Amino acid sequence: MIRSIIEGFSFNIRGFIISLRNPALLFWGMIRVVLLILVTVIIAGFILSYRVELSGIIWQQPENSLWQTGLWQIYSWFLSLILMVLAGILAFIVTQLLFSIVIMDYMSQIIEKKITGKVDAPAFSIYKLLLHLIKQEIPRAIIPLILSFIIMVAGWLSFFMTPVTTLISVLIISTFLAWDNTDLTPSRRFMSLRERFWLFIKNIPFHIGFGLPFLIPIANIIFLSYAPVGGTLYFLEKQEKLQPEVLE
Repeated sequence: MIRSIIEGFSFNIRGFIISLRNPALLFWGMIRVVLLILVTVIIAGFILSYRVELSGIIWQQPENSLWQTGLWQIYSWFLSLILMVLAGILAFIVTQLLFSIVIMDYMSQIIEKKITGKVDAPAFSIYKLLLHLIKQEIPRAIIPLILSFIIMVAGWLSFFMTPVTTLISVLIISTFLAWDNTDLTPSRRFMSLRERFWLFIKNIPFHIGFGLPFLIPIANIIFLSYAPVGGTLYFLEKQEKLQPEVLE
């Protein structure tokens, strides 16, 4: 298990290094970074602009009491901080559904063609392929959110278990984010969701290791943007049994 975790981590780092050496991969990865930051800033800016109004939905700002006004300000900024965290999550989901699916798949195709000389995928129109990719992204996004929500609720019901459940929920999200990248190639080849999910379940330790870089604050934005490369390398080398020297 430990070996698989280390291997998953190494594939993520390996894909990142390869991306830095390839102008096309470097460019499209940076596009993902810029889009994510841009959408996050827009949503966060909206939240800060309407901080008073949003805070007033739960607790109207006091006018006469100085200490209540001070307490309200603390509450207002704390609520804004929570909303901005949610804004980051929302920005990721929005960019993922509107932009990143296409960019991730294109980055995966670049590295697959570089390795094998071709992109192995059924001959469908761009529209049908895009629709298929979006449909595949929905279960990959919903499953980890549901599991994490259940675990966090369990943590709320038991105060002392909250740190443990928080850690578990974060690991679950990072592991599914890893699957989001290793699943690009089989999804593009129209493998069934059941087959792909079973492949993920059989390789949970690998995906835990692959998702570890996603736990690093700020740097995780960079690693997420270039993870499709490592995810494609994993599928080609480990599932299709290409020789390691072919990949170098």
